[in-house]
Amino acid sequence: MGRTFYIIDGSSLMHRAFYALPLLTAPGGIHTNAVYGFTTMLLGLLAERKPDIVAVAFDKSRITFRTGLYQEYKAHRQKTPSELSEQFSLMKEMLSALGIPNVEMDGYEADDIIGTWAKQAAAQSDRVYIVTGDRDALQLIDANISVLLTKKGLSDLQEYDTGRFAAEYGVSPLQHIDVKGLMGDSSDNIPGVAGIGEKTALKMIQAFGSVENVLANIDKISGKKTQATLREESELARLSKQLATIHCEVPVELPRSGGVSLTDEKKLNELRQLFKKLDFKKMEQRMEALQLISFQATATTPVSEEILLYETDATEVLAKARATKEMYLVAAYTRKIPELKFANLVVVADDLLSCITPEDKAWPELLRCLADATISKVVHDAKRFYAASILEQVAVEGVCFDIMLAAYLLNPSGGKYDLATLQRKYLSGSEEEELSAAQKGHVCKALYPLLQAELKMNGMATLHTEVELPLSQVLAEMECCGIGVDSEAIKRMTQELSLRLDELQQQIYLFAGEEFNVHSPKQLGQILFEKLQLPVGKKTKTGYSTDAEVLEGLRDKHPMVDHLLEYRVLAKLKSTYLDGLLSLVDPRTKRVHTTFNQCATATGRLSSSEPNLQNIPVRTEIGRRIRQMFIPQDDFTLLMAADYSQIELRVLAEMSDDRNMQDAFLKGQDIHARTAAEVFEVPLLEVTSEMRSRAKAVNFGIVYGISDYGLSRDIGVMRKEAALYIENYFAKYKGVKEYVDELIQAAKRDGYVSTAFGRKRYLPEINSSNFNLRSFAERMAMNTPIQGTAADIIKKAMIEVQKRIKAAGLRSRMLLQVHDELVFEVVPEEKIQVETLVKETMETCVSFRIPLMVQVSSGKDWASAK
Repeated sequence: MGRTFYIIDGSSLMHRAFYALPLLTAPGGIHTNAVYGFTTMLLGLLAERKPDIVAVAFDKSRITFRTGLYQEYKAHRQKTPSELSEQFSLMKEMLSALGIPNVEMDGYEADDIIGTWAKQAAAQSDRVYIVTGDRDALQLIDANISVLLTKKGLSDLQEYDTGRFAAEYGVSPLQHIDVKGLMGDSSDNIPGVAGIGEKTALKMIQAFGSVENVLANIDKISGKKTQATLREESELARLSKQLATIHCEVPVELPRSGGVSLTDEKKLNELRQLFKKLDFKKMEQRMEALQLISFQATATTPVSEEILLYETDATEVLAKARATKEMYLVAAYTRKIPELKFANLVVVADDLLSCITPEDKAWPELLRCLADATISKVVHDAKRFYAASILEQVAVEGVCFDIMLAAYLLNPSGGKYDLATLQRKYLSGSEEEELSAAQKGHVCKALYPLLQAELKMNGMATLHTEVELPLSQVLAEMECCGIGVDSEAIKRMTQELSLRLDELQQQIYLFAGEEFNVHSPKQLGQILFEKLQLPVGKKTKTGYSTDAEVLEGLRDKHPMVDHLLEYRVLAKLKSTYLDGLLSLVDPRTKRVHTTFNQCATATGRLSSSEPNLQNIPVRTEIGRRIRQMFIPQDDFTLLMAADYSQIELRVLAEMSDDRNMQDAFLKGQDIHARTAAEVFEVPLLEVTSEMRSRAKAVNFGIVYGISDYGLSRDIGVMRKEAALYIENYFAKYKGVKEYVDELIQAAKRDGYVSTAFGRKRYLPEINSSNFNLRSFAERMAMNTPIQGTAADIIKKAMIEVQKRIKAAGLRSRMLLQVHDELVFEVVPEEKIQVETLVKETMETCVSFRIPLMVQVSSGKDWASAK
């Protein structure tokens, strides 16, 4: 006797699991109930039946050779719910992690793969069990093949062998096909012969043996009407039998092995990682309780009070690092940039650990190891690590992985990526908020294989290695450099704004007829809507709304409103920038050293803090004056700004493959004027400034998933007119419309969207029953691939620009990144060379069909460089 071979109908059991269990979701928002139910059933099967080999077959699509025979085959079936369809790829990941072969094939159904495997295995004396919820598989039963039919849910299996089948049906398993040929099958839309049900079909097959024999003996069939129908529909009966027959000669290899490995540590890590990803908290314990597997000996052993690595002498650890050519580093620091220094470095090499301080005798040897490019280094927060190295003039080479960046890429909405948080998320262990230095070393090493494998599985390993990791060094260099600030100008402008705010406040009091707290929405609401009797725009839970939208709607209702709006703008600029900016100027460097946040946004864009340079108004006079305060220093006499022109629209043209939009960019046309000509159906030369302005709002609004209501508010037209603009836009840019629709559908299916370079953003609310949550997620699905791809492009440009500046031996340097703009500090003699280098590099850092355009200009300060 051969092996016991269990073949599972993956498509059938996924459907059963989906409808048997309530909806469950993983932290990323992807539904998981079908995967959970299927996996639970599978583990139970492995534990109870102990098969020698397990394999799973899936349907590839509805289009098979049967639809070629009969177009209506299964055509009536409703589309698989997106909550289920998104889970099939997850289930295949699970099977792969378990080491279980799974196959799907174009042109065939899962039944055909199952039939082929079953017959091949039975022919070599294997004992075959088919696990399915589909009775079609009963035709495969023979002396070596049994079918385990799911009854209630997934756990109750009813075994059919030749004896049980004959007792229940009174025909042979193969004759089950003939019964289907006569009676049809409503679930598969197999027509059968009109008026013949299961009982009649069984009697006919019991009497005549096959469809062909029934049709050859129609005169012997009782009932003139049935005889007439059989004659009229004889070809339909033959076709129905053909449709019901499982094809057992699919070109697919018979699996030779399949099942969980008890010794493959890599597979165990992969499996544990997947359980974490899907939030299957009890699955490990279930596998161990069923004695299927043990996770205790893997590299992901929980970090607890037990010492997993040996703490030893620093010299011994560094010797081990040189021998193994790898080390794990977790740094502690003192102070901030530009005085950032290493307080200590936890070093892990193989199974040894040591915490080394600058006072230790081994510190010089540690520095030599850091400079040795042949030793691979895994760190946590590479940007800060590089910054301390730069400021202490420590050479660092060979950093190959950043735990923090990897965790961010895998969950860009996670918020916190410190080692204690990541330990709780990925490793079993304590719930401590703080870890000791040694524990951090343990966690860093334990996380590395998990995060590395998950990056590969999610297609983001290249994004980590070639974009985010090298960018961290570029950002560290920019932060350490900082940008010069005119402190005296800040003081003058702060005083000027204070006087203007006082004037505005007094004028507001005169209009109100009393003094009140201008910053209090409650008091302001009482003045506007009760005392002055202005029309109420909207209310909040706490009273009247006085937000910017409400005040804008009241501009022509009372002269006080203009003063209120100006007061708010100036007060925000003063508090956000001027009041705090002076305190952030380093007294030694005379510069501000903003922090570039690499792990803060869900789209992949960089943000900045202390100070936040992203939100300084560009087009207002006040914004320009604030930018004038950022200046070059020393013998750097110029600031240079290099700004991508309409990069998000160019990315949209590239990714949507819209020929009309691409044509505009390839011809070098004004895209907003071209859009106006298309939307308003006028020649390009007749586009007015107002038309262009409205088309610009539509162009950028489409990128951000704007609604007709939002557009009407932005450009001051009726909602119906705004809806018409959007409708006309999509009529002219059909490729964009198709692309946007595909993005939303993909997000609903997969639970995430991706940039052109593989960055993912998870959208858990994309299938929400709440309209507002779902609509927001749909807008993010439209916007993120565009904005995120633009963010990835400028990151690539920054890396390449920095590389080329260094290679050319230039003194000029990159200082800031703000949205689509890079700012440089330039010495006069390098101006032309740097302008040429930066423009060329930024425009060619990616290979797109649509040309990227960069505008470069220089000036004595940031404002005049624009």
